[in-house]
Amino acid sequence: MAQNNRLPTGGRINRDRKISFTFNGKPYHGVQGDTLASALIANGVSVTARSFKYHRPRGIVGLGVEEPASLVELEGKDASANCPITTVQLTEGLGAKSVNCWPSAQFDVGGVNQLLTKFIPAGFYYKTFKWPNWHLFEPSIRRAAGLAGAPSDPPATGHFESRNAHADVLIAGAGPAGLMAALVAGRSGARVFLADEGTEAGGSLLNQTLEIDGHPAMDWVKAAVGELAAMENVVHLQNATVWAYREHNLMIVNERQPENTSVIERSWRVRAGQVICATGAIERAMVFANNDRPGVMMASAIQAYVNRYSVRPGKRAVLFTNNNSTYAAAATMKAAGIDIAAIVDSRTAVPTEALALVREVEVLEGHVVADVKGHKRVRSVTVMPRAGGATRQIQCDLLGQSGGWNPAVHLFSQSRGTLRYDETLASFVPDQRAQATLSAGSADGQMTLPQALQTGAEAGASAAQACGFASTTPEVPPSTDIAYAIDPLWRVEGGTSKGKAFLDIQNDVSVDDVHLALREGYSNVEHVKRYTTGGMGIDQGKTGNINIIGTVALQKGVPLQDVGTTTFRSPYTPVSFGAISGIREDSVLFPYRHTPVTSWNHDNGAFMYEAGARWRRPGYFPRSGESFQETVNRECDAVRNGVGVYDGSPLGTFELKGRDVGKFLDFLYTNVMSSLKPGNGRYGLMLSDDGLILDDGVTFRLSEHRWILSTSTGHADAMNQHMEKLLQTEFPEWEVKITTVTSQWNNATICGPKARDVLQALGTDIDLSPENFKFMSYRDGAVAGIPARVVRVSFTGELSFEVNVATRHMRELWDKVMEVGKPFGIEPVGSEASHVLRVEKGFLSLGHEVDGTVDAHDLGMGWVMSKKKPDYLGKRAVELRRSVGATRRELVGVVPTDPNRAIPEGAPLTPGGRKEATEGLTTACVWSVANKRWVGLALLDNGHARHGETVHVRLKDGVIPATVTAPVHYDPAGEKLRS
Repeated sequence: MAQNNRLPTGGRINRDRKISFTFNGKPYHGVQGDTLASALIANGVSVTARSFKYHRPRGIVGLGVEEPASLVELEGKDASANCPITTVQLTEGLGAKSVNCWPSAQFDVGGVNQLLTKFIPAGFYYKTFKWPNWHLFEPSIRRAAGLAGAPSDPPATGHFESRNAHADVLIAGAGPAGLMAALVAGRSGARVFLADEGTEAGGSLLNQTLEIDGHPAMDWVKAAVGELAAMENVVHLQNATVWAYREHNLMIVNERQPENTSVIERSWRVRAGQVICATGAIERAMVFANNDRPGVMMASAIQAYVNRYSVRPGKRAVLFTNNNSTYAAAATMKAAGIDIAAIVDSRTAVPTEALALVREVEVLEGHVVADVKGHKRVRSVTVMPRAGGATRQIQCDLLGQSGGWNPAVHLFSQSRGTLRYDETLASFVPDQRAQATLSAGSADGQMTLPQALQTGAEAGASAAQACGFASTTPEVPPSTDIAYAIDPLWRVEGGTSKGKAFLDIQNDVSVDDVHLALREGYSNVEHVKRYTTGGMGIDQGKTGNINIIGTVALQKGVPLQDVGTTTFRSPYTPVSFGAISGIREDSVLFPYRHTPVTSWNHDNGAFMYEAGARWRRPGYFPRSGESFQETVNRECDAVRNGVGVYDGSPLGTFELKGRDVGKFLDFLYTNVMSSLKPGNGRYGLMLSDDGLILDDGVTFRLSEHRWILSTSTGHADAMNQHMEKLLQTEFPEWEVKITTVTSQWNNATICGPKARDVLQALGTDIDLSPENFKFMSYRDGAVAGIPARVVRVSFTGELSFEVNVATRHMRELWDKVMEVGKPFGIEPVGSEASHVLRVEKGFLSLGHEVDGTVDAHDLGMGWVMSKKKPDYLGKRAVELRRSVGATRRELVGVVPTDPNRAIPEGAPLTPGGRKEATEGLTTACVWSVANKRWVGLALLDNGHARHGETVHVRLKDGVIPATVTAPVHYDPAGEKLRS
């Protein structure tokens, strides 16, 4: 098919390389450098989509991520859903189809909705939830409105990945302001991370014909990019969108198809000292009847398609504007051979410098476009004086509109910075910043090229200085541009057209819908957004949101500042789930967390388990020819009679600082913690407010106002939330700061009778004698030449030393432990052996004995429930529950009469083994290396008073008799762990 709308020369495209593609099943071709949008314009395709609710014909409106009308579904190896047509780069064999139309965009059966608009206004969906029954309407509504489904298969080639980075200065946007900022900051020696969502740098300069220093502006861009590429301290990414601004200057960047890689998308998490938002500005639409017809486009988009892609979106155009920027677009269009029938300007007096750009074009000052005629393509526009009067029809096939420019304040607002309404610009601009953030160029309301270069240079110098680098603002090169002047027009009023005037083209939200929302009492702009769905599409209302605000302001008779904006949330543009998750092993729902010795575990044959909080931990280390039980017995025997080592890194670890930590811990734990001396620790229980056990762990006091608290692996995140909630809601005046240090500290726990021998063989300056290094204390020093904190705790019941080191030293420590421990017969220990060892000692497991019904007294741990403290969390609830006097299930040991008979975990205990109500259950049963028999733990009615009795475990195939014992099967006095 001939590209009738391709201009003979110009553009940043390679005409010699043709690219074949299909759109809605029809074959077309474009050229290298095209987007799908520019290629369709070149081929004369005007209807590219159908609207969300009314299924009205829609065409291409914008240029980039702001595109509000045309979404496509990519097919084949590039399968992806709901992509703005303007952001899809043309590749050989690309297949795309329009979203939400059947059987085609040209003829859509759903277009019948245009006859039913009175019956499906804003709020229609919500009201169908209530009467007569949502499910009566749901199937038809879901078929009629919606977006494309998710691809059924993953990409055929390539992969996703994620990376982390640090930078002194992160710059979002590589337009003139961003490039100038990067040059200045980069020259100072600061680490610069520059990311831009376009396929090449330049921003708005790519789409215009401006000059810098007497030469085409793109020559300056080329030189700037070359200089940045030569700087080792600069990372420059194109086709990479900074889509999220988090706390403490954490920026998330989505990089698409990095060159010379097989990566589909790469997610960057960048922590920056200073952030510069040079994100530019977005042109907004005008609001008039039938402003959604194919052929109605943003004026700047038309200019860009002509300049950058060398395509002609129409042959005869009318431009409708209220600001100066449209006149430069008109000059570009005219030079490309597009007939400019008229420029309709709502201002009563157009500045002379704007008129000078279009001397031979009719300019209708003080006029507005009241209506558009045409269905699948603009045929004419109706023009009338803004103050009212006779109308005039102007024949055209293209209408360029510009309602002004909105600074792209999305990232600045995500950073929690405040916005203010600028009357001169008729837009919201950055005001008070909340983080180390600067704005430059049109993102800061500086709309001209000279202003962009100057503010970019100033921001670059300021950011570099804030990071400790010497930098000054250089002289910027001279440049040309037309001054920006605007007289806002929020909607065209008057006229006789009954056509809808759309504010949000993607979601079919009209002026009438906003008026209805206000009549129904939804006066807050956030409520208007949700009632009408305005700004809730994939484009997030980038071209229309401020028109909604203006319409609300006009209707309520208040300034725009009083209406305010809706919340700018991430992501700035849609991001695929693949990019968010990055590369993962196999197909897992959650990313697994690893420690530095995970690879060692794999190399040494560990059978890996999934542990709490998504950790991967070794369950056991089988040797060739060993059964599961033989492996576990060998590991247990090493700990009981020799020495073993396990990786305790996944245990939740938190550092608490502040003058009120002591009393906070006293409230958090059932026992007293504030009496601890620095260097010592204590075991404790934490309860929920209903008196049930929430977690257990040990806490050590490092200094007067500094503590280390440990939790179970699976409850680490929950405990963090629990503590933060208490501090923020119950005790906001207390000075307590919580820092998660689980991944900051890793540990190798050496345990067993020979543990002290192994630690001494490693070499340490710590006195390991039992007299000077007692149980539940810690010492700082060096182990094997590595800075370490050694803690005497025991989760196995044996002499244990928990050697904590920085993450970067963990693998080195582990290798040395295994090497030095070899003569002592050291064995790596997995979680299966740990389970056996803790059952022998009667230690608690939150997933076994703590079942949500028992308290500390039931578990024989009344000693940990302080009688000295007036209060602690859950104390009153425990007292109330126990005051009822009901039978309690209490922790006991169970020993099967047959020493070789195992009791299944969870098996019920019933009187005489009869099929009656249970009187308890078995919580754990293991083969005990220490006792040479099966032993277990159970929760039994009145169990503490029944030691010595025989109970019966009922199974499907019989009954197992067992003797009730104390719940400690090994070293009841605790002499081993204190040795």
